[in-house]
Amino acid sequence: MSTSASQPRRVALVTGASQGIGAGLVAAYRALGYAVVANSRNIRQGDDTDIVAVPGHIGERAVAERIVQTALDRFGRIDTLINNAGIFVAKPFSEYTVQDFRDVIDVNLGGFFHVTQLAIPQMLRQRAGHIVQITTTLVEQPIAGVPAGLASLTKGGLDAVTRGLAIEYAKDGIRVNAVSPGVIRTPMHAPETHAFLAGLHPMGRMGEIDEIVDAVRYLEQAAFVTGETLHVDGGQHAGR
Repeated sequence: MSTSASQPRRVALVTGASQGIGAGLVAAYRALGYAVVANSRNIRQGDDTDIVAVPGHIGERAVAERIVQTALDRFGRIDTLINNAGIFVAKPFSEYTVQDFRDVIDVNLGGFFHVTQLAIPQMLRQRAGHIVQITTTLVEQPIAGVPAGLASLTKGGLDAVTRGLAIEYAKDGIRVNAVSPGVIRTPMHAPETHAFLAGLHPMGRMGEIDEIVDAVRYLEQAAFVTGETLHVDGGQHAGR
């Protein structure tokens, strides 16, 4: 009997998938043999038919519905959901605008809520699934001079709900984990900021995309791990 006949092909959903960590995760899951449904606002369909692009704002319920339905229509299952989409607005707390608040809430919390709530019923039917949030070490270790109130508010919520959902669904075969990065070298950070950002970590450097991808890949394969927030931050969470 062939492998494909004995075990259904696994399917991963990745939000914020067009660049940086998200693009790295898409490539990693394809290398593991998964089909991938990839979402970001402006993502485009490429040549690989096992990567299906679903463009749109993840904070909109209809977009989350399309992501989940696309996975079911094309591949018939959902094995892993990676809530990677997020935005970061660095301002003194008193200077945030109402629009800043809405934008961050819509992506960081709304995006998580909609797609996760819609994916879980399929995982329950399968009696198996894995959900991973990408948070930030600033939740546990704020840094003087790096104002990040809205990041703490929203990503802190994701860190907490990771443990809550892990317990809620542990007996249903669904694991829920998080990866908490430090500052990662991605296109969102201009090269002239790299020296300053490197200095925010005890190890004296920025993290690399592959190091976050490796952490998610570990959690994917760690069948006895749930409710875990895995810090990949050069020691930042431990202190400075």
